[in-house]
Amino acid sequence: MLAGGAGAVICCNVIFKKNTNQKGYGMRILAGDIGGTNTRLALLEWDAGTVTISCRQTFSSQAHDSLNTVVAKYLDAQGDLQLDAAAFGVAGPVRGGISKITNLPWRIAQAELSDQLGLSSVYLLNDLEALAWSVETLQEDQLTSLQAGVPGPGNRAVIAAGTGLGQAGLFFDGEGYQPFATEGGHADFAATQPQDWELCAFLQKRFGRTSWERVVSGPGMVHLYEFLLERSGDAAPDWWQDPEQDIAAAITERGLASSDPLCYDALHWFVRLYGAEAGNLALKIKAIGGLYIGGGIAPKILPALQTPAFMQSFLDKGKMRGLLETMPVRVICYGDAALQGLASYAARRAVG
Repeated sequence: MLAGGAGAVICCNVIFKKNTNQKGYGMRILAGDIGGTNTRLALLEWDAGTVTISCRQTFSSQAHDSLNTVVAKYLDAQGDLQLDAAAFGVAGPVRGGISKITNLPWRIAQAELSDQLGLSSVYLLNDLEALAWSVETLQEDQLTSLQAGVPGPGNRAVIAAGTGLGQAGLFFDGEGYQPFATEGGHADFAATQPQDWELCAFLQKRFGRTSWERVVSGPGMVHLYEFLLERSGDAAPDWWQDPEQDIAAAITERGLASSDPLCYDALHWFVRLYGAEAGNLALKIKAIGGLYIGGGIAPKILPALQTPAFMQSFLDKGKMRGLLETMPVRVICYGDAALQGLASYAARRAVG
């Protein structure tokens, strides 16, 4: 990194001119949603809560050795950028400005990103905390309701299945919401039906321990189908053995179309388990302000989430059913919600 003139830093052949904006209006923010499968970067302009997103680019996380490498490629492709801040949501715990991605061999350091970008306002958040920051910014047409509940003030919760299973909360302090991260997706899987117990034993033989992430995630969808296939004694279909096939997507597609009985069963089993863990999280957070379902999988399986299975499982909590019935349950159907949450966080920190 070479320092340029006053107010500029040259990095990867890109010149960053630091704005003198002090009020949070017209802020230009580099935002990154870092997952085990994909890393999405974009330029967001935040103007008094209104967000404009441009310069989107998606990279294969597995094809790169670090976030710094991805950021360098993005900057080279964009040319001159003028930035006020940067924020990155990462799929893993963040402590002291450092994160080791759960499903990637990456170590991400906020200080290193700050040096690379030549910016002091660089933030590193857990990806579900970033998504939680978007909740207050979402519009009604970006949400789909599964249960109206009784809307009102109170804690909120966010759950999101993708490459892993993320969970976060929003603490209501009497005036507003304070998002916080959790690693609840790695808690022990709780079987409630005979088939669940069989699945748990099946997965324990392979992994030694079964967490909720093992069953409610993209890889979890594959585990459910694999278990059903083995138990059925049927021969594996050709698509299952295709190394180029996205297996989780293939199961989902066939399950939604009801074109393959095992895929249908795996998808609807997945939905039931998703509902069960969503209900667990809602109870732990006491999410009377609402539970929000995000991540890449939920919008793709929305018709299955709208069947009775999800909400029946969500509500099946014995004496607490009445409490859960009051909680609004909504699916986030806006693909840039996490990026928008990062912009919201960065803007508030910058003006705070």
